[in-house]
Amino acid sequence: MSAKPGPRRPAAGDDPAGLRAASRRPAREPRGLTSPPAADVRRLARDERADFAAFLATLPLRQWQAPTLCEQWRVRDVVAHVISYDDLDIRGLLAVAARGRLRLGRINAAALARYETRSPQQLLALLTDHLQPRGLAAALGGRVALVETLIHHQDIRRALGRPRHIPAERLPPALRLAMIAPDIAGPWRIRGVRLVATDLRFSAGAGPQVRGAAEALLMTIAGRRGVASELSGPGQAKLASRIGCR
Repeated sequence: MSAKPGPRRPAAGDDPAGLRAASRRPAREPRGLTSPPAADVRRLARDERADFAAFLATLPLRQWQAPTLCEQWRVRDVVAHVISYDDLDIRGLLAVAARGRLRLGRINAAALARYETRSPQQLLALLTDHLQPRGLAAALGGRVALVETLIHHQDIRRALGRPRHIPAERLPPALRLAMIAPDIAGPWRIRGVRLVATDLRFSAGAGPQVRGAAEALLMTIAGRRGVASELSGPGQAKLASRIGCR
């Protein structure tokens, strides 16, 4: 019985699959799709909360009653919301969800009601005591706290006309989670468009481009009114049309 012929050895100069060139090229990661380690995200969340607390300490008492970009919530309400899930475990969340009849707005209101008698000084003290996220806020390696705090920090700053520079390392993980977060309708809002940050290395999605600063992209994904006008590109109108629809 004759043996089967073995595979042909490549002749000199043969490189049918481009393997040599590929082996020399470093692998490229999709823009904005790499995730920092959980320990780093927890640090980012803590740093964001620390910056938030430092900013709140500069506000006069009257501004704690001022409106924010988070509709129907004053500054004090937003601050209370940021920490309102830190002390809840799954059992506590289920109890709050039951009081809220399983509707997100009512659940948030039920969680917020526990803080309605707290003064601004007491709320700030609670936030300072909760710089390191815990409970449900620490979910997904601290990403929940990072996104919640960053968005709500900007809800207050934008409403009060107090802009800031956000450390660039905090924005990509916040954007990635916001894009898939059902509670803010992120997946529905960004479908069919491609987001491209103009101030840092981030792009994601498929479709006509929407370009702008990473913070403006984040706030638009979160459904904040008046921010989409800061964006540009052929997909801007589509994205802007979805603000306030849910």
